[in-house]
Amino acid sequence: MKTILVVDDEEKIRDVVVSYLRKEGFRTVEAATGTDALREMDRTSVDLIILDLMLPDRDGEQLCQTIRMRDSVPILMLTAKASENNRIRGLSLGADDYLIKPFDPREVVARVRAILRRTDDRELLADRLSFRDGHLVIDSLKHKVFCQGEPVNVTPNEYKLLLALAKYPQRHFTREELVDLVLGYTFDGDSRTIDQHVKNIRHKIEPDPKNPRYIVTVYGLGYRFAGGET
Repeated sequence: MKTILVVDDEEKIRDVVVSYLRKEGFRTVEAATGTDALREMDRTSVDLIILDLMLPDRDGEQLCQTIRMRDSVPILMLTAKASENNRIRGLSLGADDYLIKPFDPREVVARVRAILRRTDDRELLADRLSFRDGHLVIDSLKHKVFCQGEPVNVTPNEYKLLLALAKYPQRHFTREELVDLVLGYTFDGDSRTIDQHVKNIRHKIEPDPKNPRYIVTVYGLGYRFAGGET
């Protein structure tokens, strides 16, 4: 059963959308604010997010960017903004589809099904990330890491950190961004915790941890995944 997170500050809209989704066999969770949505994502594995752009605590487009940095979960945007430029901007921020209010809830369900079909197909094609001719393999279906064909014993947080970096080779991540991605939006500890996780991962996957080829330090910023390029 697929789980849909419905994010909208209007309770009546949430109730209608949730009712139609549940009738079609989906499990639903709800949030009225952007902060609540991020917290819900920390405790629930969701398969798709229906996101209203007009939220009381933060701009929906900004929230879309934040979600996209931490997760590849599909996003269906809901908005009263009908202009072509707004639609294009929403899609460029990482949304998978865009629906203008007022809408027919049956169309919401149809869009959700279409998005999930597309993303399910993409996941089947990208369930294994392989680097340096298979020296490092990350299996996102089995949640396992292999180095030179042998399984690597990584902790859940180490796995999440490695996968988050490997999905976006050469992108620079700050420690704060990685904290949100790996430890969750509500984590209130020291962002330097990420440094220890990186050190542990390097000892497990790098041929020479002091001269890493995979997770590279970006001085003054954080880290990037170099994809094993020398």
